[in-house]
Amino acid sequence: MIMVTGVSGALGGAILDGLRPVAGEALLGASSKGDGQPVRRADFDRPETLAEAFTGVRVLVFVSAGYAEDDVVLARHGAVMRAAAAAGVEHVIYTSLAGSGERLSIALAHRWTEARLAEAPFDVTVLRNGLYAELAAGMALAGAASAARSGVFTAPLGDGRLSVVARADLAAVAVRVAAEAWSDVTTGAPRRHAGRTYELEGVDAVGGHDLARALADALDRPVDYRTAPLGELRPLLAGLEAYQAGHTISTFANVNAGLLEATHSDLPALLDTPPLPVRALITAAVKAGLPA
Repeated sequence: MIMVTGVSGALGGAILDGLRPVAGEALLGASSKGDGQPVRRADFDRPETLAEAFTGVRVLVFVSAGYAEDDVVLARHGAVMRAAAAAGVEHVIYTSLAGSGERLSIALAHRWTEARLAEAPFDVTVLRNGLYAELAAGMALAGAASAARSGVFTAPLGDGRLSVVARADLAAVAVRVAAEAWSDVTTGAPRRHAGRTYELEGVDAVGGHDLARALADALDRPVDYRTAPLGELRPLLAGLEAYQAGHTISTFANVNAGLLEATHSDLPALLDTPPLPVRALITAAVKAGLPA
């Protein structure tokens, strides 16, 4: 069997859909709400559910367990790795964080997981995913109301830019790697992706001026960009969980410092078509996110 975790989420769901023509009845999904075929219950916060969930699985696409406090994510990921080893999984494909995000606060859990995977008894492939284009669209939407009133998009981005990638492209790479890993496992062929780490950075980067242009297109009015002090962001995050506020500040601070622009990507070599145009995706997401 080949299994994809986190299939109730956008990335996991897209990977599962992409693998259906390849794996057919040998494909399973997993989520905390699963109840059997074709989606088994695998609640990372309840490790006792994982042994049964992973039974018979030979290739596991391990979609990272998302936004939470670091110790919670480490506990979840540790439980998955232990259960996968105990179940005899032969190849784990893990969705990690791209190298350009090394200084982000969310990097800690990913790098910890990569280190533990390197010690595991199964083959491992690490997909270091770039930041989603939707993240940049969210930054623009956060300033949309003010931009609509004043014609100015204000954000603490400085002159920095962040490399972003379409989630659909990341899903397509995961589907290819998982399908080829499944083929290698079932045919006994050399495992072409074992021990590999792929940097799936976005090939295009956007900054404040680009987000202002996306808002201008969405609002159908001129919008200029103006940077702001990072401290002005903090009061706006008061309603978030503490870890969410911290990760948000970390992201803006890294962009502002010019540390989130990639210099290399394995993405084009692993796609059958050129990467999707992220600027168009951002503009479309901003338009879709504006009040009707």
